[in-house]
Amino acid sequence: MAAATRRAASSLVSRCLLARPAVPSALRRPDGTRGLLPGVLQRFGTAAAAEEPISPPVQVRHTQLLINGKFVDAASGKTFPTLDPRTGEEIARVAEGDAEDINRAVAAARKAFDEGPWPRMTAYERSRILLRFADLIDKHNDEIAALETWDNGKPYEQAAQIEVPMVARLMRYYAGWVDKIHGLVVPADGPHHVQVLYEPIGVAGQIIPWNFPLLMFAWKVGPALACGNTVVLKTAEQTPLSALYVAKLMHEAGLPDGVLNIVSGFGPTAGAALASHMDVDKVAFTGSTDTGKIIMELSARSNLKPVTLELGGKSPFIIMDDADVDHAVELAHFALFFNQGQCCCAGSRTFVHERVYEEFVEKSKARAERRVVGDPFRKGVEQGPQIDDEQFNKILGYIKSGVESQANLVTGGARLGDKGYYIKPTIFSDVQDGMKIAQEEIFGPVQSILKFNDLNEVIKRANASRYGLAAGVFTNNLNTANTLTRALKAGTVWVNCFDIFDAAIPFGGYKMSGIGREKGVDSLKGYLQTKAVVTPIKDAAWL
Repeated sequence: MAAATRRAASSLVSRCLLARPAVPSALRRPDGTRGLLPGVLQRFGTAAAAEEPISPPVQVRHTQLLINGKFVDAASGKTFPTLDPRTGEEIARVAEGDAEDINRAVAAARKAFDEGPWPRMTAYERSRILLRFADLIDKHNDEIAALETWDNGKPYEQAAQIEVPMVARLMRYYAGWVDKIHGLVVPADGPHHVQVLYEPIGVAGQIIPWNFPLLMFAWKVGPALACGNTVVLKTAEQTPLSALYVAKLMHEAGLPDGVLNIVSGFGPTAGAALASHMDVDKVAFTGSTDTGKIIMELSARSNLKPVTLELGGKSPFIIMDDADVDHAVELAHFALFFNQGQCCCAGSRTFVHERVYEEFVEKSKARAERRVVGDPFRKGVEQGPQIDDEQFNKILGYIKSGVESQANLVTGGARLGDKGYYIKPTIFSDVQDGMKIAQEEIFGPVQSILKFNDLNEVIKRANASRYGLAAGVFTNNLNTANTLTRALKAGTVWVNCFDIFDAAIPFGGYKMSGIGREKGVDSLKGYLQTKAVVTPIKDAAWL
């Protein structure tokens, strides 16, 4: 990730994030000048969410489906509203794709793969198109970030300084891989020439979530296109706008028609049709574990297509007794509350050694109550609204469960203001392993703090979960760090940092957190077929 300045109070986050290139981070004011929109910085309190929403400095340009290089209406003519999480009011109406639109999109992708230029271009030319796309992302950084914030509710500074630049970085990373996907020549026990070829898999169906719409777009589309495949991507119904915008930029970069198709719609209709389509060669999905099971079943029942699944998590964040408590509080706060707590890998089980437990809880309370909650377009805001009323009510239900199970509500525990989907940063202490809030994925700004007193104990408790997506370790002892990183059953373990998402680092889970990996060289494997070609050699000079 990045090193652009965020807030003085979040300097720890800046130190933990990887360096990113400087990018424009300002919105455009009505007079055309640049700079974040002014406003009094509001701390924890209802005033932050009650202030009049800022008018987003961006226009919605694309609301239709993108099929075969053209924006078109849904076959049914239906549309659905996408809502502003700050108010619950409609931003725009978006084409509602269903099975017929998936059929149209898959047909376009199939023709582009079987007959079109994309798989037949030189790797160098495909790479150049991806690089031009990354340049266009940089050029339109502010507008893309504003659209993402408006549709999703995440802080504009986060979108503009971290997420949109990461999209460009990811596309450049995959552009670099295009001409480095090499086959092999392997020796055989006899006079045969043996080649191992890595071929594009064909038409990739992709389904992305609403919490990081653009980043998930890049995680999915980047490796698929780098390998020479074509794509049908279904956006989350809550956040359809940014993918349509950047897909248009990709065509401006020179992507041939039919290579990338975008269908907005709902899971039971468009998503199910994509996963079960007989002419889709592979499906990649990011979302809940329960939905991932459905995707896998539909894929198996149709043409047994392979799947990549990046699913839920309940990640432990373990703080040892040698920790600098102030540093640990800040990092654990970031690990949980980043992106309104709407992260699959959020450090949502904070295990703290008993020797520093009370100090940690008190300082965590103070940090949560300093958290800046409010309009995500306002400078300095750390936390915007939750995505929609369904998620909002789900989180409040988990908070109620925590109270009823006799966990200690340290702070928060209620909505913030009376408009939009804002929730106070919430902390529970004295949380026990069997409580619902310690077992299930809350996906919101709710930190559960658990006490432990022994290294072997915390390893056992941390691993006692159906999930295994990520984990965090905070210690100054190298031996302790080595013990934990090898013992924890998780796809990623961050030591004295959290949420480091470099383009080259693979990401995925153990157990019910998924199958396969996103990012890095491992992500390419899911979009390639392996073929062995064996040819006899006569009178070989050497074998």
